[in-house]
Amino acid sequence: MAHETHLSRPLDLSAAASSSSLVDIDGVVGEATLIDVERGRDQPPDSDQASFHKTRGGTLTKRIKYYVPGTSWIPNYSLSFLGGDVLAGLTVASMLIPQSVSYATSLAQMGPLTGLVSLSRLVYAFLGTCRQLNVAPEAAISLLVGQAVGEIILDLPDPHSDDAAAIKIAISTIITMQVGLFAFLLGFFRLGFIDVVLSRALLRGFITAIAVVIMIEQLVPMFGLTALMHEVHPVSTFDKAVFLLEYVFTSANITTTVISFSALAVLVGIRIIKGAFQKYWWIYRLPEVLLVVVFSTILSDEFNWDKDGVEILGAVPITSMKSFIQFPLQAANLKYLRRTTTTSMLITVVGFLDSIVAAKQNASRFGYSISPNRELVALGASNLAASIVPGTLPAWGSITRSRINGDVGARTQMASLVCSAVVLLATFFLLPWLYYLPKCVLSAIICLVVFSLLREAPHDIAYYLKMRAWVDLSLMFLTFFSALIWNIEVGITLSMIVSLLLVVHRSSKTRMTILNPEAEEDVSGALIVRIRENLDFANTAQLKERLRRLELYGLNKSHPSEEPRRQQATVLVFHMADVETCDASAVEMFYELCEEYKSRHVRLFVTHLRPRPLAMFSKAGIFDLLGDEAFQLNVADAMTRVEGHR
Repeated sequence: MAHETHLSRPLDLSAAASSSSLVDIDGVVGEATLIDVERGRDQPPDSDQASFHKTRGGTLTKRIKYYVPGTSWIPNYSLSFLGGDVLAGLTVASMLIPQSVSYATSLAQMGPLTGLVSLSRLVYAFLGTCRQLNVAPEAAISLLVGQAVGEIILDLPDPHSDDAAAIKIAISTIITMQVGLFAFLLGFFRLGFIDVVLSRALLRGFITAIAVVIMIEQLVPMFGLTALMHEVHPVSTFDKAVFLLEYVFTSANITTTVISFSALAVLVGIRIIKGAFQKYWWIYRLPEVLLVVVFSTILSDEFNWDKDGVEILGAVPITSMKSFIQFPLQAANLKYLRRTTTTSMLITVVGFLDSIVAAKQNASRFGYSISPNRELVALGASNLAASIVPGTLPAWGSITRSRINGDVGARTQMASLVCSAVVLLATFFLLPWLYYLPKCVLSAIICLVVFSLLREAPHDIAYYLKMRAWVDLSLMFLTFFSALIWNIEVGITLSMIVSLLLVVHRSSKTRMTILNPEAEEDVSGALIVRIRENLDFANTAQLKERLRRLELYGLNKSHPSEEPRRQQATVLVFHMADVETCDASAVEMFYELCEEYKSRHVRLFVTHLRPRPLAMFSKAGIFDLLGDEAFQLNVADAMTRVEGHR
């Protein structure tokens, strides 16, 4: 049987060059104009000018509709969707208004208005790819903003002065602007894959820690201990838990405590009833949060709860700045740029992860696709636009609200536009009616969110124990305890570093196997190794050590202290059919590896080499180092060459 004994280098290199000119990095065949340019025919004939420009115009229109989805669905909006979209917008707004006020006042340490006034929903409605995603401030995000605000305000002599209020607005504005910029750049540079890098265990540990931190934070106002906490000033979450245990039985306000836990009991009770009677749409769509807010405000006014020491919302000024809209990059805001950059980066990652989960759930449920990169661009642009309103909180997608949005009937982003209109009307016309709203009721509303955040933790822990996934379980608890003992930023940063190190550790090991262990029976000292993935700087760094282990111990896992089970190779054959690409660093390392084996007088062969690696090897000088004979079409040809020289 005749074998072709070597690769024809000039022929294969030219083939590789021609094929690479037609294929881009995504493997998409290039347009014919790339070839036409070489022939001097980059422009169509005059007779086809009209058709050419029409085609280009149609392509441009498609691109605009792709990158700005609002230009696609708004002109083609069907009135059959209007009823569901309007109902969904009203329902979500009834939840969003009290939630946003709660997040702003109780978590972000800002005024109520900062949680309501936002342009993010309007901008996302035009740029977002998810039709049901509802964009607004979230509990975890607001908590991170509140921690950044609290650390900076501590430097002031009076944290409750007018100067402190202006500083809070500046901090929130610069954080929102940075969050928008970071998200936009991540999407622009196509880094939306970060949602698959961070493990579910890390996210579960983070979400559980967030839930516990929020619960402890809100128990303080629910027991009426806010004023005392400002005097004692516990710093960490652990300190606040100790503070609660020390003072809850001696200094709690009885009226505030009764109101808080009564409101929480009513909220939980209505949730249970709604779950039991889902088939009755009018029960399922009850806005329990809005009902509790309205009735508690009426009762507070009627019975003068504020005279019993119950803190109330009070008057809410529409704006405390000179202008309702301001350019965010002002000197007053830029003062806090460096101190808030880390927080802004964490908010970007956490917000995107929540948003992409919500978007993927709804896209799968309603049968359409979403793009993580375009989502990042849309959410980034939304927050950049929102930052022109001083004091606006960063806004991201909500898993809970988005699910309810779809359940009630939202089929397009018209629901978000309706929701925005209702929230805007409430901001300017309904806030005065909430003057007597007890702040402890807002804390009870946030505690309701805690239950949903904690709901999946027991299931995940049980699953990891069942699967003996000790690494995942350890990562989850590392995130949880570090966030509680230090703070949320330390917890998520430490866990992200560990998670990324695990990813790098796993990806740095080149997947290799001994293709034909029986080759040693025919040719003594022969080792045939198949590399089963593309080569890059990360996985090639350990290639030398792993080859040495294969050479001495084979595929069996053995400790380096044990005696070698195989003799050192005298012939090494690389089977590279699975290697489609390799970067310059990997080729350089491979060159150095070949030099070392040649110095040991080991014969080297490379088989099944594809066009792109072939071209890279040629440019790097590996052909000159090994000679044409070392490059064979297949392993059989290489072994024939070895036997022929014996």
